Amino acid sequence: MRLVEGHAINDVDAPTWIVVDGQRKRDPHYRTWRNMLSRAYDPSYQERQPTYLGTSVCDDWLRFSAFKSWMTEQDWQGKHLDKDILVPGNKIYAPDRCLFVDPAINTLLNDCGAARGRYPLGVYWDKEKKKYRARVRSYGTHKNLGLYDNVEEASRVYRDAKSSYVRAIADEQTEPLRSALHRHADKIQHG
Repeated sequence: MRLVEGHAINDVDAPTWIVVDGQRKRDPHYRTWRNMLSRAYDPSYQERQPTYLGTSVCDDWLRFSAFKSWMTEQDWQGKHLDKDILVPGNKIYAPDRCLFVDPAINTLLNDCGAARGRYPLGVYWDKEKKKYRARVRSYGTHKNLGLYDNVEEASRVYRDAKSSYVRAIADEQTEPLRSALHRHADKIQHG
């Protein structure tokens, strides 16, 4: 059997391609599994997305049959596989550390570290006003939270607004996602 991404095996005797509405597409279980393996083991993927450096897959999920069995028991359709909402900072894809979440929730906690520049998350320097601006993304739009004389005050206002937003989203979820998002909100608020 040929290794997939140099670490895993497809031990399922079923096609990895399916035909949907006359078009050939990857089986969604296999596609999700392969994407997970790429994030963990493909150096070119990790070069583009360095947050995945050091990521791995548990031994059980290195067999497609085990991953597919777990996935079929989940509410996965239209959702993304997430590894670090339940366990912040997690670098291991495993059944007790992962869940499927809506795409909006999957990006809810991104810190955009590489793109945000030198200021804390949610804080920007307004050249025209010569003040620090706090801004939060909420329900798909950016909401300005005001102008402040110092970074610390702008950051506090952002953290309060972001944690409130995460709590509101959390309250719409079921367990264990609800509790995990509340823990993230606490961490955001207290920096």
